[in-house]
Amino acid sequence: MPSIASLHPQVVHFAIALLIVGVVFRLLSLTGRLAFTGPAATTLIVLGTVATVLAVQSGNDAHGPVERIPGVRPAVVDHEEWGIRARNIFLGVAALELLALALAGRMPKQAKVVAMGAAAIGLVGLAAIYEAGEHGGELVYNYAGGIGTRSGDPKDVGRLMVAGLYQQALLDRQANKGAEGAALIDLAAARFPENLELQLMSIEWTTDVKQDPAGALQRLDALSVSQAENRLRTRAGLARATALKAQGNIDGARQVLMTLKGEFPTNVQIQRRLDELDKK
Repeated sequence: MPSIASLHPQVVHFAIALLIVGVVFRLLSLTGRLAFTGPAATTLIVLGTVATVLAVQSGNDAHGPVERIPGVRPAVVDHEEWGIRARNIFLGVAALELLALALAGRMPKQAKVVAMGAAAIGLVGLAAIYEAGEHGGELVYNYAGGIGTRSGDPKDVGRLMVAGLYQQALLDRQANKGAEGAALIDLAAARFPENLELQLMSIEWTTDVKQDPAGALQRLDALSVSQAENRLRTRAGLARATALKAQGNIDGARQVLMTLKGEFPTNVQIQRRLDELDKK
């Protein structure tokens, strides 16, 4: 069977939606007030159960690369175990649904008893699905399981690396470990020289964290920003003004900001920086 690892998120969400609605419809059908909910419940639960089988298969196909990330294996195992439990429970529920359907015409009382059993076990199954989803969310958002790696695209892995280095750098800075944080930003900027936002961030941290405005200005002089990139041009100008101000060159900083204001007269950040200089 070909790998369906890349379809795991889509299949999982289909399974969750179908089974939640299916079990709710089964509970409603037991009231006898909405006739359509009985057949609808059977259809949705059977389809949702098929989706759980595919979800487990796609998860098995996908788990290898994620499991090899250091420290992630226990989270992968927990998610897999709950997914398998949910699948197995709903295989039983689907069997009861089909049995109730077969009995409905000849033995309606027995069919209702079986449907009640399907509803009760279905609630247990929803609890298992909740746990599987909870562990899946933890795996994705707490351990970055699959983030940046699911597609196999090197660009996605690069984005993951940038995100990780950036977040750690912020934590380092908040913990008064600015030098370590700046080193991470510099590492990211060196690894991805084509990413102008990273280059500008590294330059900003060179002034703010490393206290090296001369180095920041030197790097800004070497940086090429397209005229079409208004946001990045504004950011580069603000970084230059900040570095000049850090050197004590208030007039130079004001001149840079006035030039920017001429190009972007409605930019609130530029005006705020000018107002701050005027208070000096």
